[in-house]
This record gives sequence, structure tokens and C-alpha cells, in this order.
Amino acid sequence: MLCPMTELAGFYLEQLRAESARLGEVGRMGLDAAVPSCPGWTVESVVRHVATVYLHKVEVLRLGALPDPWPPDFGGRDALELYDEARAAIVAALEAAGTERETWTFNPDDKTSGFWYRRMALESVVHRIDVEQAHDVVTPIDPALALDGIDELLFPNLGGPWWEEGDTAHPLDAAVRITADGRSWTVRADATSVVVSQDAGGEVAAEIFGAADAVFLWLWGRLDDSAIQSAGDADVVQEFRARVAECTT
Repeated sequence: MLCPMTELAGFYLEQLRAESARLGEVGRMGLDAAVPSCPGWTVESVVRHVATVYLHKVEVLRLGALPDPWPPDFGGRDALELYDEARAAIVAALEAAGTERETWTFNPDDKTSGFWYRRMALESVVHRIDVEQAHDVVTPIDPALALDGIDELLFPNLGGPWWEEGDTAHPLDAAVRITADGRSWTVRADATSVVVSQDAGGEVAAEIFGAADAVFLWLWGRLDDSAIQSAGDADVVQEFRARVAECTT
């Protein structure tokens, strides 16, 4: 992290409020529009998904553990009404929890409520882009949030202990460097591990670089290869992107 979570909490809450408000605003432009980056999904699918994610994290913060059973049956609820309730509820739950409450997370290095401040802000921006792309009204991402989103996607999403059984169709077995807005990460991956370091040291098979928002959205599969620049082994770039997709879908 760039600075202690207590200092970042306000930033994440501000971004969560803004991104979730924009998602709801665009959702009201039409729920039936197809989402290009998520085949088979409509704007309504995204709105219901995000509402369910928010409400799930409200319960995680309340219980300090995964709720079971989950989810309740929200099928009869109006999508936008449910979403509005959920976005208010997650902000209230985070504010009530603060950043130090012990709770369940999927980050092996962080079991505090502060984890969810960051995760919910970034969940919101990715899906805000989904509904904006559906209506062709894409707006910019805060550069600091995009850069932080790259960091979060690389660890814990990609670099967590998920690969020990070799459960991947893309073993990669190479090192890749990612650079955006003056910051670099080096990812070394094989079939059973992914190690991420926040540096530009060592030889790599491929490099990926560009503006933070473009790299962030490319990593999440919301932009195609024309959004970024790359050097080195093109096959490694594609295998890397496919490995990322395995842990983000």
C-alpha cells in the first residue's frame, strides 16, 4: 500500500460513493443494453451483481465471516431499487466497521475491514465501466484509483496462494513486467505459483506498459490489446492475460 489504510480510507470511500453513484446513473439509461466485455450480460445483470456483492460484504463485515447460506433470493426485487439500497448499506457498513475490525477476506496478508474499503471501490469502478461501455458513455477513471487497481489485481487477486495445485490452463512459466505512470511490477509465474514484486528489476520475457487506466482495464478484460503497448514475446503477453482472466472471472 502507498500509505496506511487509515489514511486511505477516506479516498476509497469517496471513490466508492462516486463510482457507485455513476453506475446507478448509467443503469437508469436502460437495463436491457448488452455489456460488450461480459457476453450474455446486460446492464441489469451488472446492477444485480454489484448489489449482491455489496450486500454480501455488508454481511461479511457484520459477521466477521462468510455468510452461509448465501445469497438470499433477490429475484423478485426491482434491480435499481435493490442496488440503491445496497450501495447505501455498504458505505454505512464500512463506516461503522472502520479499518481495523477483524473479518474474513481473501487476502492472506490482510484480515481487516480495511481490505473491503479498497476492494469495494475497485469493484465499483470496473462495473461502472461495464455499464458505461454498454451505453457508449465511458468517462475517465481517477488516475490514483487506476494505479492502485493494478496493484490490487496483481496481489492478492493474481499473486495469492491459489495455484499450488497447478489448477491453471496457462502455466506461463515466465516473468512479465508491467509499467504504468512511472510505477512498475514484475510478475514471475509458473504452473503452481505467482510471485509479484513492486520493482523493475531482472530480466523478463515480456513487458506491458501504458497509462494506468488503460493497463488497469486491459488487465480486467475491459479493453483489448490496442489499449496497451508491449514488448518482448507476444505469446507470453497473451498467456499472461489469460492467466489473469482465470483469477478475475
